[in-house]
Parts: sequence; C-alpha cells; structure tokens
Amino acid sequence: MSNNTITKHALINGLLTAVYVAFVGIFFHSVPLIFGRSPGTPDTVFVPIFMLSLFVFSAALCGALVLGKPTLWYLDGKKQEAVKLFMSTLGVLFVMAIVMFILVLIFN
Repeated sequence: MSNNTITKHALINGLLTAVYVAFVGIFFHSVPLIFGRSPGTPDTVFVPIFMLSLFVFSAALCGALVLGKPTLWYLDGKKQEAVKLFMSTLGVLFVMAIVMFILVLIFN
C-alpha cells in the first residue's frame, strides 16, 4: 500500500472527525440562542440523558473514524500500513488541534 493512500485515508478520517467535533461545538455554542434558555431556568432530567447519549455516540463515531480502517487493515495482515494510518490520523488531528488553539488565541 502506498504512502499516498495512507495519507489520503488519514486526512479523510481526521477531517471527518474534526468536522463532527466542530458541528457539536457549534451546536453547544448555539443552544442558548436556539432555545432561548435563561441562566436561572432549572435543568430537567433530559439534559444529562442527552449529554450522556451524545458522549456515547461521539465516542463510537470518533472511534470508528480513527480506528475503523486501521483495525480492518491490521486484521487483513497489513500491520505496518495499519499502524502508519493510525499514527497519521492522530497526526492530522494533532495539527488540527494546534490550529484551533492558535485560532482561539487570535480571536480571544
């Protein structure tokens, strides 16, 4: 398997994970604007249920995006490629986290 293919898969996995995280972040940032919830309004039991459900879904989705293809490749006997893909995906996510950190510093 070529390094080009591994890089392409790593970029796709990293970008999809980052897009999902961005959508969740935008959603939580927009919740007060969408639902008009004032700070004194009491929480209901549905808020923690929703949060836990979102956490479980997020862990499963991000796990599938980051570990899915490397696991399949590893089980198919492509162990070196699987490790390279996993490490490359983590590298893409790390670079994106650094970019987000810099953007936070710039815009705050």
